[in-house]
Order: sequence, then C-alpha cells, then structure tokens
Amino acid sequence: MDLFDYMRSTNMEKESPLAARMRPTTLEEVVGQQHIIGKDKLLYRAIKADKISSIIFYGPPGTGKTTLAKVIANTTSAEFTQINATVAGKKDMEEVVEKAKNLQGMYGKRTILFIDEIHRFNKGQQDYLLPFVEDGTLILIGATTENPYFEVNGALISRSIIFELKPLEKEDIKALLKKAVYDTDKGMGIYGAEIEEDALEFLAELSGGDARHALNAIELGIMTTQKSEDGKIHITMEVAQECIQKRVMRYDKNGDSHYDTISAFIKSMRGSDPDAAVYYLARMLYAGESITFIARRIMICAAEDVGNADPMALVVATNASMAVERIGMPEAQIILSQAVSYVASAPKSNAACNAIFEAAEAVQETGNLPIPTHLQDAHYKGAAKLGHGTGYKYAHDYPNHYVEQQYLPYELSGREFYRPSGNGYEVKIKEHMKRIKAEAKQEEK
Repeated sequence: MDLFDYMRSTNMEKESPLAARMRPTTLEEVVGQQHIIGKDKLLYRAIKADKISSIIFYGPPGTGKTTLAKVIANTTSAEFTQINATVAGKKDMEEVVEKAKNLQGMYGKRTILFIDEIHRFNKGQQDYLLPFVEDGTLILIGATTENPYFEVNGALISRSIIFELKPLEKEDIKALLKKAVYDTDKGMGIYGAEIEEDALEFLAELSGGDARHALNAIELGIMTTQKSEDGKIHITMEVAQECIQKRVMRYDKNGDSHYDTISAFIKSMRGSDPDAAVYYLARMLYAGESITFIARRIMICAAEDVGNADPMALVVATNASMAVERIGMPEAQIILSQAVSYVASAPKSNAACNAIFEAAEAVQETGNLPIPTHLQDAHYKGAAKLGHGTGYKYAHDYPNHYVEQQYLPYELSGREFYRPSGNGYEVKIKEHMKRIKAEAKQEEK
C-alpha cells in the first residue's frame, strides 16, 4: 500500500457512513442472531476454531450478513477476498482463483471468497466457481437477500451450509442506536447528542429489524439538528419522525390502539366492508405491524366468519400467509390487500364455527359416550369376534353415495351441530344434504 492508498483508506474510515463505522469486528460485538452465533451454536464454534466451510448467509437487508463475513475476515488465518456480484465479472473471479491456487500451492494457505449479492451471479458464473469450491481451492461465503434455494446453483447449495438471518429484535436495534449516539470511538458521541426514550422506541420500531436503516436515520438526525441552548443535540420524536420520513402513528403493540385497530380490522371483514378492512390493514402496515400476525388474523376470519359459505376464502388466506412470508415487505402489502378484500367481500357464515363449539359443549356435558358398534374398527386383533364393524353400511354402495345409519353416539341421536346458512355455497350444501336424505328415505320405501 502506497501513501495515497493509505490516505484514501484513512479518509474513508473517517468519512464512511455510520452504519459502516459501527460494523463489528469480533463475534462479541455482534448484536442479535443468537440462533446462529450463540456460544453453543455451530457457526460460533466454527469461527472461533477457524474451521469455516462454505457458507451462504440468507436474510433481509440490514441483518448482518456482510457483518458476519467481516468478522470471519478478522478472525481467520485464511486469505480473505471480497467481490460484489453486481459488478464482478469472470475476469475478477479468474484472478481470485489464480491467486488462491498460488497461496495454496506455495504456502498451504486457504482462501475465503466472500461474494455479496451472490444471487446476482448468473448460472454460468456460479458454475465457474463450483469445481474450485469442490476441490477446496476456495471456501465460499455468499450473502443474499433472496431465497438461495431458488437463486443459487443447486450444486453450490449442496456444498454449503445455509444460515438464515432474522430481522433484528427491537431491543437489539435500541442497543445499536444508543451505542451510535453515545459511543465516542465508532459512534457519534463526540457530537454531544442525546436521544429521548420515545424517539428511541419509534426509530427501533420503524426500522423493521434493519440495523442499517436505523443507523442511517440516527446519523441524519444528529448531523442535521442544531444544538440547543444547553449545547447538546436533542433527538426528539419530531426529529426522529423527520429523519425516517414517517408520521408518528399511535399504535402501541401492547396497548389499546393495537387491540382497537385489529378489532376494527376483523369486524370490517366480518361485516363485509372491504374498504374499511383495507383501510385498517394500511394503518397496521404503516405502524409496523407484523405481516405474519395480520395474515394469521385473515386466516382466522376466513374460517370463523366465512366458512363454507365460500370455501375458497380460507384457501386464499392461507396462500397469502405463505406468500407474504416468502416475499416480505413492501410487496407483501399487495398480497394482504388481495386476501383482505376477498374475505371481506365473500358471503358470510359462522355455521362451521358454531358447529365445533356446540360439539365441544356436548363432549364436555356427556363425556366419553360409546361409539356405535358398527362404526368401530374391525381390523385389529380379535375386534371382529367382538362384533366391531358388524352391520356397517358402506356409503359408496348406495345411491348418491349416502345411506341412513347411526353415526353419532345413540345418546346424541338427532342432535345437529352443523347447520348450513342460507348464504353462498352453504345454500348448495344445504340443498345437497336435503336431497340425498330425502332420496334415501324414498329408497327405503
């Protein structure tokens, strides 16, 4: 490194964004992700022992994928090389491979290649790496925000351990923000700033588990806020709102506003008002409500309030739940809106919901009533000799695949639990059940 390179490196270190300056260099400094770097976990042990094999880090932005790669770079005895898939070409990879071969041949030294945004590599580029990963010339560390099982070569996947990183918890973000404000070494402590508790809560909540987003916001707040008369920069709620460019929404996830909003959301779907339902959906999303929580409530409403009046409602809601987990925000809002508007607009019936509650009451009241003998299993040893299954009528042998026989315990004979409504598809269910019963009685005559 010559003088100019040294000066450039020094200046970049001083002038780089706060998120870059705050990046940990040791495992002990890493915040969050304890499910993979806790002291009893495989990745922690591998890094500490300097026994890293090929790895792919998968997770949302700002969760620490590059950070963990840098930690490995600072702790390993191997040569560490980094390239970004958005700008790197085959020539760059050829140079890395050639250098790795020389280091391995001359000094027996391993080479770790970190590829950020590895999903940006096309199939040909990924195929090029495969033989060198396979023979140990390179230890690959890839980072991606996309599902690696869809975006990364299957052969590379099979030779790598995949670690999924989760969005940081709110308390983790708060700890990072406090360090950013008060730490004089890597943070912005020299500016003499103070952050108010409600502003800290707001930024931690609105960051959505993205550490980089939170640190960028606090840096902007400190750098653009004038000192007060006491000589300090005060990061208030108003400042926090400005630097994250989002209006404060009264929405305490453990308080009244949370329960009131979700209540209005569900009641609007139940009441067949898609406009109100989508409005409350938007309010919850704006306030940072969990998309998985919202999706669960839509599924419950589809089963409880729509039921068999439109059996597709639960299918739509369930598939929406799976889709939002795979895709994430901001696109998840479109999927949730589709599910909400469908469930809200669907014909309603709580007949299936009432059926299970009434049946549960009957079970509680009557206890373990004997199952009719003809319904009992005749296949296990000795059961047939006891008469189990005797007299059972096989429904498919009869017209309409239906035959009258006692299914409920005799003590509950005639009880109805499921009573289809006059809405939607349950009209057809009711008509179907009425028809096949009437024709069965006619056949008996």
